[in-house]
Amino acid sequence: MCDKSENRMSMHFRLSLLRRCVTNQKSISNRSLYSTTTDTTKVPLSKPIDEAPRVVFAKRSEDTQQTLVTTLPDGLRVASEQKFGTFCTVGILVNAGSRHEAQYPSGVSHLLEKLSFSGSQLYRTKDDIMKAVEDMGGILDCQTSRDTTIYAASVSTEKLEALVELLGDVVFQPSLPETDIEMALGDIEFELQQMDTRPDPEPLMTELIHEAAFSGNTVGLPRYPQPDLVRKFDREVVKKFLRSHFTPKRMALAGVGVEHDRLCELGEKYISSNATKPSWLSNDDVTTDESISQYTGGEVHLQKKFDLTMSVVPLPELSHVSVGMESVPFTHPDFVPYAVLNMLMGGGGSFSAGGPGKGMFSRLYINVLNQYHWMYAATAFHHSYEDGGLFCIQASAHPSQMREAVHVITQEFIRLTMGVDEQELDRAKTQLKSMLMMNLESRPVMFEDIGRQVLATGERKSAQELCSMIDSTSNDDIYRIVTNMLSTRPCVAAMGDVSNCPSLADVQAALRSKDGKLSRQFRFFGR
Repeated sequence: MCDKSENRMSMHFRLSLLRRCVTNQKSISNRSLYSTTTDTTKVPLSKPIDEAPRVVFAKRSEDTQQTLVTTLPDGLRVASEQKFGTFCTVGILVNAGSRHEAQYPSGVSHLLEKLSFSGSQLYRTKDDIMKAVEDMGGILDCQTSRDTTIYAASVSTEKLEALVELLGDVVFQPSLPETDIEMALGDIEFELQQMDTRPDPEPLMTELIHEAAFSGNTVGLPRYPQPDLVRKFDREVVKKFLRSHFTPKRMALAGVGVEHDRLCELGEKYISSNATKPSWLSNDDVTTDESISQYTGGEVHLQKKFDLTMSVVPLPELSHVSVGMESVPFTHPDFVPYAVLNMLMGGGGSFSAGGPGKGMFSRLYINVLNQYHWMYAATAFHHSYEDGGLFCIQASAHPSQMREAVHVITQEFIRLTMGVDEQELDRAKTQLKSMLMMNLESRPVMFEDIGRQVLATGERKSAQELCSMIDSTSNDDIYRIVTNMLSTRPCVAAMGDVSNCPSLADVQAALRSKDGKLSRQFRFFGR
């Protein structure tokens, strides 16, 4: 009895072992299909593996990636593009920002950003609006820049109608209670205090270089109010700005992940109809500035002492300088070559934890940050608008090195006229295309791209078109735009201890020279 039982167990074990061996042999046989006797370290990555299954990519139909644009009878532009998913991003873009404040107190559009979603005809308070959006399963935001104000939200696609109704009500029927205005002004005062004390130079340096480049006009007007003038705002100033700029002809309704005909229908129902009866439309008193930006060049120095006592990480005492020249509007054919140039120059801080993948091959890394240990940061910026542009290099160094920092910047500008290596140019173009395509994977970024292009030009260039324009950029294009740029009057902005910063005349003389060197009085021994 016991022997039979043991024999059955032994037989079961042998069968199980046999099946396991057969299975392992099959897996080994399958792996051998893709193995090779060749040294794997010598197989190029561009060569497919022998006998490996061919990769099949899904094809995207042309009609799904087309941006559709319709202009309604009242001038409102409606733009949309389909995108797979159950969520959509929809918003209203208004051609209104700090550049339109020539006849208003500076900062009124920034105040409107703080007052956004604070209450309307359908929703009495900000909490009511937030609760309504929460019920839609979404998030909302409002942002203002020098030329555009954006109200946008991302919600479930089935809540599209409720969202467009909310946006139309918030934009055209704001309640603007005095208590909310007081709270918004308090927020702005705190924000200005924070900006003035923190060591991050970018917000203030951006303001200063625009002030120097476009002195007293359009995009050169300040985005933020002066601290002592914040309390000069009142409800009537805000209402007048709304009357002047928040009209359908100056707006675009954009959406990603929605049906175009449906968005047009909702735009006509909830936005065009609301535009005829805004709560702040008390009379015909409007003041709109349609000036075209005028690049002037110039210099702005801000003597400033930074408070470094609150820094979590110890920071050195630094001064900041930016040298720029006139570029082109984003509607100009040379806008793409300028974008390539910006990527080619690159830059950043003197320390980067990501290695070469974070832009270590850009010119400002190779020629500046890797060569001069005292240069804390060097970054290229390209600010482009509908009717003007500015290309600049911003650097940070110890106050005693300000002269030498400007000397290095001017040399980098002149070095561009000597041509660009083909491999260097190809790397910059590939990097730019990669950044463009990766950013457009995000639905909110895609929404803003559609809205801004349609608001400014009435149409949208697709990513494929932009990539083709990037590919066609040549060394001759870079040389041409650099030559044109160097023929303009430069602008200089400096902040911190600016006692060692060279004058605008010396910077201009250096940029007109063959080697980009400052006059001898601004050069260290041996340079």
